[in-house]
Amino acid sequence: MAVESKIPAAPRENAVTLTCDQIAGILPHRYPFALVDRILDMEPGQWAMGRKCVSGNEAFFCGHFPGRKVMPGVLILEAMAQVGGVALMCQPENKGKLALFGGIKNARFKHQVTPGDVLELQCEIIRRVGPVGFGMGHAYVDGKLAAQAELTFALVDADSEAK
Repeated sequence: MAVESKIPAAPRENAVTLTCDQIAGILPHRYPFALVDRILDMEPGQWAMGRKCVSGNEAFFCGHFPGRKVMPGVLILEAMAQVGGVALMCQPENKGKLALFGGIKNARFKHQVTPGDVLELQCEIIRRVGPVGFGMGHAYVDGKLAAQAELTFALVDADSEAK
């Protein structure tokens, strides 16, 4: 039985938006791994929708693939996770934490993403168990599903040493 998404079909009239500079204040990712240009709307702790404008100048296109530029699927998943990370990190209780990838399940790639595409990203946080969050991510190009996956996030203190 499928659970209906809480994410609206389009940004709401009173949408909570973030610019790339505001996203950089929430997530630690920097070029070339900052993969979200804008948050179009979100409900902190619940869901977020964002946008990545895919340029032919992206560093990964130098090798993926010469003569036929295709955005790597793992980077599409990373972009979805960054949108989910914004949703989680905008909760006041998560200030000073870092959202790390804990897992990816059932990833499916349906449509290639190429230069000039606008990647519309969504991630809904569907469950939380302590410091672990589970999300469902989707990526679309021109309204067509490009990728989807179940994502697991682990929240850790940002200033703790990696083990």
